[in-house]
Amino acid sequence: MSFKSILAVATDQAHLTETVTQAASIASALDAHVDVLCIGVDRTQTGYYYAGMNAAVLQETLHQAREAASGMAASAKKQLDSSGLRWGVIEAVCQLADVARFVASHSRFADLTVVPRPYGDDRGIELEPVVEGALFEGQSPVIVLPDGGSELKLPEKIAIGWNESAEALRAVRSALPMLSAAQSAHIVVIDPPKHGPTRSDPGGQLSQFLARHGVKVEIDVLSKTMPRVSDVMRRHVTDINADMVVMGAYGHSRFREAILGGATRNMLETCEVPVFMAH
Repeated sequence: MSFKSILAVATDQAHLTETVTQAASIASALDAHVDVLCIGVDRTQTGYYYAGMNAAVLQETLHQAREAASGMAASAKKQLDSSGLRWGVIEAVCQLADVARFVASHSRFADLTVVPRPYGDDRGIELEPVVEGALFEGQSPVIVLPDGGSELKLPEKIAIGWNESAEALRAVRSALPMLSAAQSAHIVVIDPPKHGPTRSDPGGQLSQFLARHGVKVEIDVLSKTMPRVSDVMRRHVTDINADMVVMGAYGHSRFREAILGGATRNMLETCEVPVFMAH
């Protein structure tokens, strides 16, 4: 397995350049094709305007969405024109309520989807459904980029968040091309269960699986010494100087994570390296 089709999704000119740069860097390292999906988001729906708005307002918001998509597409083409890569740019407009489905229709035919961090003060509300559309409906692994990260190529050291879940295993399987190319991969197990089939060898089966793929593996068993698992994971990523985190996405329902928080949301909010996720 290898990544031969990489999709970068942009909904905001402010994050376009970095997203395209990082997707192009990965594509160059993997000799892959990169497509940039530039979406102008039409926000004319309940919750954004009063019910009495007229057709002129509707037309104006649609015009703004088209101009935003056109501007991003022009910038992406200019950026990729001299890259030497195989690339394409897709320009589109869709309503906010339809963003997830629209992204899924493109990401389902991509080996990997690259998106900016969905949480933060300067982030549009559409970025969360972009991530979820690719993960859930598109069934594509996703790399979520941190703010202002260094140029992303094949990572040399990868931290794997391992909790025996199906989501975590799917993320590991999806990331095999990068794991195999890395100098080392750390299987990070936080507070393994005291009773269970793997209690005497946490992460051992995964280590054997990866070793047979040529991955150089280490197992790091950690105690939950901080309030959140994501805090322990993030600190360990810094301690070992990892270039990327591989983890399963949304072990709990997305509604619970949105209201109460969870490892996925907390990692995406605070992690300073790219996060590779699958569900």
